[in-house]
Amino acid sequence: MAKKLFQRIMPDPSYLKANRSLNFLGEHLFDSSLWHLNRRSVAMAFMVGVFCAFLPIPFQMLPAAILALLFRCNLPLSISLVWITNPFTMPVIFYFTYRVGCYILQIPINPTSFEASLEWLKSELSRIWLPLYLGSIITGIVASALSYTGIRLFWRWQIIVNWRERNKKRKLFLEH
Repeated sequence: MAKKLFQRIMPDPSYLKANRSLNFLGEHLFDSSLWHLNRRSVAMAFMVGVFCAFLPIPFQMLPAAILALLFRCNLPLSISLVWITNPFTMPVIFYFTYRVGCYILQIPINPTSFEASLEWLKSELSRIWLPLYLGSIITGIVASALSYTGIRLFWRWQIIVNWRERNKKRKLFLEH
């Protein structure tokens, strides 16, 4: 079942209680609605986590945690899904979102060579920030809506499969 799959990958709440760096959240962190594994909570966590993963900002886990608290969805899943954008996937994802932003704004894509300097970063960021952020927000909205719908459908499919298996077992039991 879908719930068992997510239970295997979730951290233990007692482990998080012992983590001193999370003390600033107080008792809000241990609200039971933030740890539930039901269709709504998991689908909303995917929506929040995937959206925040597409934001080109540092510390993406912080907005994911805040949104999980606001939407009262599964906190660990929301935070862990932010790691869709990691140091390996980030260049590809953000280049794609930049291209989406350029397409929407009808701005030509200017290829540049990379240079690891603060001056290069300032000059390039001032040129690409608008298409990057616009493309990131639009792509994040679309990807989060698709993930929300996909999880809801996956969960429903799992329920249907379990019911069918239960009915088969029941019929076999009644025949013998």
